[in-house]
Amino acid sequence: MTSSGLAAAQEKMRAAGVSQAAIDVFSHYYGELEAGATGLIPEASIEPLVSPPHLADVDVSDADAAAALAQTAIIKLNGGLGTSMGMDRAKSLLTVREGQTFLDLIAEQVRAARAATGARLPLVLMNSFRTSADSMAALAEHTDLTVDGVPLEFVQNMEPKLLVDGLSPVEWPADPDLEWCPPGHGDIYTAVLDSGVLDALIDAGMRYAMVSNSDNLGAVPDARLAGWFAASGAPFAAEICRKTEADRKGGHLAVRRADGQLILRETAQTAPEDMVHFLDADLHSYMNTNNLWWDLIAVRDALRERGAVLGLPMIRNEKTVDPTDPNSPRVYQIETAMGAAVEVFAGAQAIEVGRDRFAPVKTTNDLLVLRSDAYRLGEDGAPRLAVERAPYVDLDPEYFRTITDFERRFPHGAPSLAEARSLTVRGDWTFGQGVVVRGTVVLQDDNDVRNHVPDHTVLDGETLVG
Repeated sequence: MTSSGLAAAQEKMRAAGVSQAAIDVFSHYYGELEAGATGLIPEASIEPLVSPPHLADVDVSDADAAAALAQTAIIKLNGGLGTSMGMDRAKSLLTVREGQTFLDLIAEQVRAARAATGARLPLVLMNSFRTSADSMAALAEHTDLTVDGVPLEFVQNMEPKLLVDGLSPVEWPADPDLEWCPPGHGDIYTAVLDSGVLDALIDAGMRYAMVSNSDNLGAVPDARLAGWFAASGAPFAAEICRKTEADRKGGHLAVRRADGQLILRETAQTAPEDMVHFLDADLHSYMNTNNLWWDLIAVRDALRERGAVLGLPMIRNEKTVDPTDPNSPRVYQIETAMGAAVEVFAGAQAIEVGRDRFAPVKTTNDLLVLRSDAYRLGEDGAPRLAVERAPYVDLDPEYFRTITDFERRFPHGAPSLAEARSLTVRGDWTFGQGVVVRGTVVLQDDNDVRNHVPDHTVLDGETLVG
């Protein structure tokens, strides 16, 4: 029997013009939530992934690689607002290096790959209702990207946030937009089918898609990976890489004990008592990069057979309706992860890639490293490490979490980090021009006083107390 909460949510979605396919998917997960599902994956139910194949060991001929890339489309997840860094627009519009944004560099990467290989490489963004207008306006400056018959975007669906108490759609007259949320990036499957973009790509002669996050500039088009995926015959594959000490967020692949199935476990699917295992890089050694490879026909067939409900594991995300107001009502956001489809497609595979294909910007810590001389931009538009290993940066979130605060404290850009092993900042510090960090450096001040690192200071393996 349909609950009153579900009926109210369905009606709200219809009134907002949400498609019936998206409503059906939401209804499926509402039923799981109402039945008490949490989406948690206990540590005891999984085993670590061991010895996956490595791209470095792949043997693919140049001809086969080129043929596969010629049938490959590039899909970028571009629905994020960068709220964790205090942003209120698409994170991909953030300046990364040399005055260029994520979107600028993605466009450059596609151009470079087209010029180098002759592949058409259609580029498609999955925007959200909050990022579409700004992102498409920015992309309009890149007039050479369009491929005939393939739209440049499709828009992620939206769903109502549900009150924890009663599971009815929340009402928030102060800002009605906050009553809605995207259904996680697992919605990409419903949205790409329902929008007609999946059929458009296939009609344009595409057989494969490389899907990745717009904030991961390491995920450049790669002919060798395309050739490997085509030769594998797999319907779906996930790129994974070795964890580092900086990997505090994101999921990992593992093997389910019950049936030996490859699965994805995200942070939000990990119980507090299991976080010590989740973060153990010696135990769960492989990060999910969220760089995925699809056989477009296999994805379309699975979606049609299942009425657009792939059955991805649910993620129950508990938040406040207003993320900036901890006293606003508690709500559930029902989400899924697109990488979780690794357990849906029989024969899905994982392949280990180098760290150069995984350079996400989730925090201002990541942004500082990417802007510094520890990286350089390659001719393909991808950031490449200019040093043996990326330095570890840990900035005090009280003073550096938001982009506004971060920019104010680095008014002259990033310090030199090429010779740094780590930089830890505690307290309120502003950096002058031409600062150099070497070795392991700690800046410490607990007195809420603004401290200043003078111009051209060399911080060489030391601890400074303000």
